[in-house]
Amino acid sequence: MRDGSSHARFNDIINALKGLGKVYTNHELVSKILRCLPKSWEPKVTAIEEAKDLSIFPLEDFLGSLMTHELRMSDQVRNEPKKKMIALKASKDGESDGDKDEMALLTKRIRRILLDKKNFSKKQSKKFQSKGVSSKSDKKKR
Repeated sequence: MRDGSSHARFNDIINALKGLGKVYTNHELVSKILRCLPKSWEPKVTAIEEAKDLSIFPLEDFLGSLMTHELRMSDQVRNEPKKKMIALKASKDGESDGDKDEMALLTKRIRRILLDKKNFSKKQSKKFQSKGVSSKSDKKKR
């Protein structure tokens, strides 16, 4: 229900079907709309299905609820901070000096992270050993 025109089209279809003798209950109309909503609306669909008796939920109130929810979703998207992305340069002809420098820096950072992680795990195993808890490697030695 992205805008008022989809609401108007839905009403046109309902009225045309009434003219042909096919009348849907309010429950059927609300259910049909709920089934057509995209996956991103699933939490809202579930909430409506659980909270409301669809047979007495007026179609106008239902459509108003969907439009309000859509406005909230669009406000949330607008207010979310942009995620930073890292872009790496690509070149067709071999590596330039700048590329080598970048690769060396990246490699250095990765090594530092791995060493920090390794040192952290060694410190943790020493803590456990001092508390009387043996690690898997100690059990293998015994």
